[in-house]
Amino acid sequence: MGYVAEPFKIKAVEPIRITTPEERRAAIIAADYNNFGLSSDDVYIDLLTDSGTGALSDRQWAGLMIGDEAYAGGRSHRHLMQVTDEIFGYDWVQPVHQGRAAEKVLFPFITTPGQYVISNTFFDTTRGHVGLAGGIPVDLVCPEGGDVEVDAPFKGNIDVPRLEAFLAEHGGESVAAIVMTITNNSVGGQPVSVANMREASRVAREHGVLLVIDAARFAENAYFVKRREPEFRDASIREITRTTFALADAFTMSAKKDAIVSMGGLIAVRDRAAHPDLVAGLQANVVAGEGFLTYGGLAGRDLETLAIGLKEGLDENFLRYRLGQSEYLADRLLEDGIPHQRPVGGHGVFVDAGALLPHIPWYRFPGHALAVELYLEAGIRSCDIGSYLLDPDPVTGEPQQAVAEFTRLAIPRRVYTQSHLDVVADALRAIRDRADTVPGYQIVEQPAVLRHFTAKLRPIV
Repeated sequence: MGYVAEPFKIKAVEPIRITTPEERRAAIIAADYNNFGLSSDDVYIDLLTDSGTGALSDRQWAGLMIGDEAYAGGRSHRHLMQVTDEIFGYDWVQPVHQGRAAEKVLFPFITTPGQYVISNTFFDTTRGHVGLAGGIPVDLVCPEGGDVEVDAPFKGNIDVPRLEAFLAEHGGESVAAIVMTITNNSVGGQPVSVANMREASRVAREHGVLLVIDAARFAENAYFVKRREPEFRDASIREITRTTFALADAFTMSAKKDAIVSMGGLIAVRDRAAHPDLVAGLQANVVAGEGFLTYGGLAGRDLETLAIGLKEGLDENFLRYRLGQSEYLADRLLEDGIPHQRPVGGHGVFVDAGALLPHIPWYRFPGHALAVELYLEAGIRSCDIGSYLLDPDPVTGEPQQAVAEFTRLAIPRRVYTQSHLDVVADALRAIRDRADTVPGYQIVEQPAVLRHFTAKLRPIV
């Protein structure tokens, strides 16, 4: 497809430094071959994450100036509550400082050590907080989600037959929650259908299990539903969102994605009357760990920009451009024979590093190896979404193999142009031509949880 033109114009620019190959090699060695350890001053195009890296709109910048910094009962909190009520229709919504804060509030309260928490696929922080709460994370993505070559519209779906079989075997009392990640980040930003959400909701109700949405990219998911699920072809993005969220009991959200803010998150319960103890427990955790309920660890200006960004992130013209950027880059890679998850997801392109670098076994982390090589080639920062991302099994301590070995090219919102995406495609083509020279990696130092953020690695030469 052609490039989808931006539905905005640029008012300010930020200069970025172009480094030499020698400078990049020195920088990655100093970072112990961990892209998270690089200084942003040494990065030309930063595709490490789309979380908190988007460009604020003029209305959001204006909102920063009118944010109410009252400790309690601020008007910016009231504005946010008005917006979230319009969009989600949940009885209780609580701001927190980011998505992992919402997970830190939720999972210790709902999880008894030894209980399972099931998901279509957990992302890193969610999996980490389930483990920290003593839970056992279980991924049950649909079969097509793990097959890069299969062209299916909703590869992020949960595998309902396996979900039913798991609950029949273990019983609902052994499961703390079912978490539906929309879109499904770890399998390539793939969407979840409303039909699949309905089935997951039915199964959860039948077994008395809490159904939670990980809502970081809910607007992108709704746009995929509009494009691919016939029932919702004529529905608005807001209508699809209300329909989806009505099927769950609660949600957590990193607002740094689809709400296009630098910092912020939400945790919410749909029916407060049905879950009074849940709300009371979560409120207590918020006050103890985040701050008073009407600011939840955020400045008033953050609450104001979050309220504005939630609405801007639902704009259909913006979403068409947003997904169009990923589709453009994916088409460039397809032309060059570079394998990637298809159809392309919402927030970026997931290159199949396992296929591009077949000489590197999964336990030498091809997804990470490609990410390092992409930085060395052109100063582009990205990250592994594969076996390197997975901590050792919490029960056995053994290494875990991911469903796929991806290198994620996460595209920040309203930041990069077509020319930047062309640089990325050209760099990957250059690496393709010398793929057999790319080394695998071994970990020489790692923390117990969420290792990929701070681990130290070395190439195996």
